[in-house]
Amino acid sequence: MPVSRTLTPARRVVAALAAAVAVAALTHVSTVLVFFVVNGSKPENIVPISNYFMPGTLVLALVVAIVASVGALRRWYFAVVTGLIGGALASFLGTAFGYQLAGVSWNADVPSFLATTLVGTGLVFIVASTLASLFVAPRLLGWVSSLRVGSSRPIALVRQPSSRLADGELTHLDRVAVDLDLADDQWQAYVSALEEHGFEVVDVTPADELPDSVFIEDALVIFGSTAVITSPGAETRRPETDAARESAHYLGLRVQAIELPGTLDGGDVLKVGSTVYVGRSGRTNAEGIRQLRAIISPLGYTVVAVPVKKVLHLKSAVTALPDGTVIGYAKHVDNPAIFDRFLAMPEPGAAVVVLSADTVLMASSVPKSAALVADLGYRVITVDVSEFEKLEGCVTCLSVRVR
Repeated sequence: MPVSRTLTPARRVVAALAAAVAVAALTHVSTVLVFFVVNGSKPENIVPISNYFMPGTLVLALVVAIVASVGALRRWYFAVVTGLIGGALASFLGTAFGYQLAGVSWNADVPSFLATTLVGTGLVFIVASTLASLFVAPRLLGWVSSLRVGSSRPIALVRQPSSRLADGELTHLDRVAVDLDLADDQWQAYVSALEEHGFEVVDVTPADELPDSVFIEDALVIFGSTAVITSPGAETRRPETDAARESAHYLGLRVQAIELPGTLDGGDVLKVGSTVYVGRSGRTNAEGIRQLRAIISPLGYTVVAVPVKKVLHLKSAVTALPDGTVIGYAKHVDNPAIFDRFLAMPEPGAAVVVLSADTVLMASSVPKSAALVADLGYRVITVDVSEFEKLEGCVTCLSVRVR
């Protein structure tokens, strides 16, 4: 489920507490039921068994709440670690606390005895907490966070990077090492920039098995209240559209789709007012362009097909300023004369994301181009996207803006 990241501190706390309560409750109930059955299913055993595990359950709830509040449960491996370590710590401390309440005297043998319970009575608790942290907590966090409150702010769809990001498709660049931790930090900074400039950011459901899924722009294109789900030219990327479709429905958009044998990547679609330039690239074919034209022409848009031979996508070569001027690195543009107004940039990768009528977002790797755009009277916000540039990405690829 898509998740709204534009949360007040109170709402973040509520989401974290909801996840913590759910994980703790499911762990507690499942553990109690297992031991209830093992002990002969005698009704009189329910309360003592529940009381035995209750201290550990409370500790687990606290651990999960803390981890969830900082967003660490967003990745499956953090969820597993939280379940394992949180379950073990909760079981150990909970059992120790229970013994204290029962009046058991503390001596040198108690810690080693408590440790052995982790592979005994505590093992069921740990397994249950791990499964609940992995499968329940992230979904509940998403559900609570996605309860959207009416807002007039523009929306930006984003999708967190996969741990397999370095395995993404490459066409025009040689593969180089990608720093995954740095990529995560850069993505967070990019998202923060959108939030700080008025966007309500909505996370598309992550897909760790899809290396290129962070490049959400390629999976759908928005035309007013209509979302066009694409048909990616790279076969390995086609599963990315499932979550994009889900997000479009979540936002209440009318959904259309490009169907095979048509292919179309969102990175090949540049909107300038009512004119839609579509790159005929290695990822977008003639049938994909024909289908897009049939979908959006009745909406008042004019599709102009543009040959793209030198870069991956049309928007790898050109983007547009708020006033409609198309900008790009001339050596990467097959035919600049196609555009009504074209302004050459001094560096490749000089793409812009329009944040408002007077503010654009650009990569920090193109300082000369950013200075040129600023000299035109625009406020320029820069972010570092170097790890995504290694995979033929740019600032436009990492979000889909809905206005």
